[in-house]
Amino acid sequence: MVKSWNKMNKTKAIMLHLQQYGSITSWEAIKEYGATRLSSIIYNLRYTYNMNIINKEIDFIDRFGNKSSFVKYILVKEDE
Repeated sequence: MVKSWNKMNKTKAIMLHLQQYGSITSWEAIKEYGATRLSSIIYNLRYTYNMNIINKEIDFIDRFGNKSSFVKYILVKEDE
């Protein structure tokens, strides 16, 4: 978890998380930062801060045996 995140807004906290760890999911954003609208934050990071963030859809089987998926947002580094 990014230290001192509670002294900044959630967009900045998610930005720092991506820079430090390279990716984030909605569950991580909720758990670590109380950010429930991650897709909106990612939109702002892409179009206000010009960050190159891609979506990776992760498929899984839920506890009821149903196919499901979630998105992992990945920061593409400048040198990649």
